Amino acid sequence: MATELAARVSGISKFYGEFAAVSDLSFDVEAGLIYGILGPNGAGKSTTLRMLNDIIAPDQGEIELLGKYHPGLEAARHIGYLPEERGLYPKMRVGETLEFFGQLRGLEPAEARRRSAGWLERLGLASWTNKKIQDLSKGMQQKVQFASALIHEPELLILDEPWSGLDPLNAEVLREIVLEHKARGHTVLFSTHLMEQAEQICDRVC
Repeated sequence: MATELAARVSGISKFYGEFAAVSDLSFDVEAGLIYGILGPNGAGKSTTLRMLNDIIAPDQGEIELLGKYHPGLEAARHIGYLPEERGLYPKMRVGETLEFFGQLRGLEPAEARRRSAGWLERLGLASWTNKKIQDLSKGMQQKVQFASALIHEPELLILDEPWSGLDPLNAEVLREIVLEHKARGHTVLFSTHLMEQAEQICDRVC
């Protein structure tokens, strides 16, 4: 029986002038596993994840997601993405932010509100629900953005350096959530430049 794949990357390359940010990269991500892309800064990890999320297009090669999608709007409803460049709307309130991302990914308003409240409680941010994003510390903003990637319970969760800048306590909270997401039958793909992080959590490493 063929192994079900959450992602298949076949010979992708991305060039900026003469510089090859990614060159002829291929890998498969088996469904239901935690898969790490390990490499030093500047190795093309973020560029690869951006191509999987249709932020930029590969110059060569093909990407297939969840067995039937190519990167784009249709695939986005089934994928959660935490980019390397953390970016939330600073004037929006915390609860509104999560509700917005939930509805953007196809949740009904009432369900988005319910899940938003649940995530803020889980992450210790319930008392900040009506505060503006700009009033939060960088670490707190990162937790909100992490929740925004998970609020719609994506089949494939893609995280770019998810623990960067977090203190050990919050890093452990997010690690537990990633493991729980896998335990519910979903797939996680994340990038890191730290071997220790990859060894602690990954089933496979590229």
